Amino acid sequence: MRPFETLRVIDATHVLAGPFAAYQMAVMGADVIKIDRPGDPDQVRLQGPDRELGAAEMGTTYLAQGANKRSVALDLKTKGGQEALKALLKDADVFVENYRPGALAALGLGYDAVSQINPRIVYCSVSAFGQHGPRGTETGYDFVFQAVAGLMALTGTDATGPLKTGAPVVDYATGYMTAFAIASALFLRERTQRGQHIDLAMFDATLMLMSTHVTALTAAGKKPHPEGNTFNVAGVGAYETADGLLMLGAANMRQQKRLWEALGRPEMVKSTHAARIAAHAEEAAILRAEMRTRTATEWEGFLRDHGVPAGKVRPLHEALEDPQLAFRGVLQPAPKPLGRAGTYLVPVAPFLMSDGSPHLDRPAPRVGEHTRAVLAEAGYSAAHIDQLIRDGAAVQHQPPAS
Repeated sequence: MRPFETLRVIDATHVLAGPFAAYQMAVMGADVIKIDRPGDPDQVRLQGPDRELGAAEMGTTYLAQGANKRSVALDLKTKGGQEALKALLKDADVFVENYRPGALAALGLGYDAVSQINPRIVYCSVSAFGQHGPRGTETGYDFVFQAVAGLMALTGTDATGPLKTGAPVVDYATGYMTAFAIASALFLRERTQRGQHIDLAMFDATLMLMSTHVTALTAAGKKPHPEGNTFNVAGVGAYETADGLLMLGAANMRQQKRLWEALGRPEMVKSTHAARIAAHAEEAAILRAEMRTRTATEWEGFLRDHGVPAGKVRPLHEALEDPQLAFRGVLQPAPKPLGRAGTYLVPVAPFLMSDGSPHLDRPAPRVGEHTRAVLAEAGYSAAHIDQLIRDGAAVQHQPPAS
């Protein structure tokens, strides 16, 4: 039994951070019901390199965090859609949303209203800067937060200037922080029997990613600057090899000792971290010359045998060929959408459990694929559902004729 089995999560989020939080609960067993907007799909359903999938509102960006959910298509601007959502929330354990602050409250779906019909609900609001304050009404995206929170200013070199990260790290980190906040609130509910409102801001989440830099600035006055692939000690950093880059990771004193002894240079071993910092230029020059004598793969094996962390800088397709992944389960197969043959791989979770590990149960749904089934579970009659669909308050996905 996975930890969140028997829990029902209503996922009224879009883009990446909120949907990823709900996805993490889904792979841990929760019944996650995604609220899709008829005629106004989550923008990530349209995104990705495959145009046919995007046109079918099943873009690869959506597929990355859409599995294990059921989809109900409701127009929350209609009275019928609002009442249907309230019916789902009445018995739900969690409601996670990332609308602009105040938008759902204006529709009668804010925390105060929802907690009246379900005092045990954990209502999580994910927003750009929080529900209140001078920037509370603003919106934003991963790359915007990288800019305004100072993360871009740490990335790159003096020559390149600020760079965003290659992956949407703020979105996914926010998703994990959101899932942890929800799990914490659920744990407290076991003690108090009461739900609560969680106010989580992506700006704050970005600062959490820079905790060491924030502390260094405020406690020691050290202003961070972009350092590229270099560090304050030469034993850590990227070096050119005979065929590509190698990231060397002799970070602690024991590892730097092993490194220099493995290279036949025991005289370079330092006794203090400060001495390593002072000798950066000398050590880096030796390492640059040494690393060019072998390929990155050869260095990986050699340094691994001597207890020194190191890794070839690999493109993603090579990383996915790492034999270690076969022992982990972080990547699991899902059937390709639109009736295509075969499967694709989707990251699930970065951990295993001795009991109840995360896993995929069903592929990412089409918009409104489960509208009828879920509303019937909420007590709606077939006639009532038909009326909602006729009124445009709800949509049921119709699979193509075979």
